[in-house]
This record gives sequence, C-alpha cells and structure tokens, in this order.
Amino acid sequence: MIGVDDISTAILALDGNAQVAVRGETFDDIEWIDKNPNNITWEQIQAKQAELKTAYDNNKYQRDRAKAYKSLKEQLDMQYHDSVNGTTTWKDHIAEVKSAYPKIGGGE
Repeated sequence: MIGVDDISTAILALDGNAQVAVRGETFDDIEWIDKNPNNITWEQIQAKQAELKTAYDNNKYQRDRAKAYKSLKEQLDMQYHDSVNGTTTWKDHIAEVKSAYPKIGGGE
C-alpha cells in the first residue's frame, strides 16, 4: 500500500486521471506527464495529504479489528455450534473485538 501521506496518492485523490511521476518530496520533484490540466497546487496536495492521513488515523480501529477477528471459516463454525448448542460464542467474540477496538466517535 502506498502511504496515505504519499504525494502521488494525494494527487490521484484530487484528480483520478492525473499522470505524474514523483521523484522526491517537493512540488519541484513532480513531473506532470499530463501537464497538470487542473492546475493542482502544492497547497492543495498538502491539504489532501493531511485529510487522507486524518481519515487513515481515524480508521485504525478497523484495521485492528480486522486482525483480531477470527477467520470467516471459524466464525461460521462458531455460528453453527451456537445454533446447535444454544450458546453465544460468536456474538461474544464479536463483542469482545468491538470492545477492545472501539470506533472513534462511538457507534459500532
């Protein structure tokens, strides 16, 4: 995955059709293969980088939950056994993961 603070990621978020080659960390290091038809500025790129980083940081709980959840095969097995045995193993597992990695701003 390209980093969310990557210049090319920010440019493509601003213009999905942009054609660029980024060779460094400054505006002068950007080669606009398509001649920058939308006149994207360095300030716009930096603002988009900050926006993408905030969104990425705010969704850390999702990445943590994805690692903590058991595989779908295991979850389906839990659900089957819960239905047969009248247990709540699967619901307990989901609740445990959600509790361990709460969503920022509340909610599920």
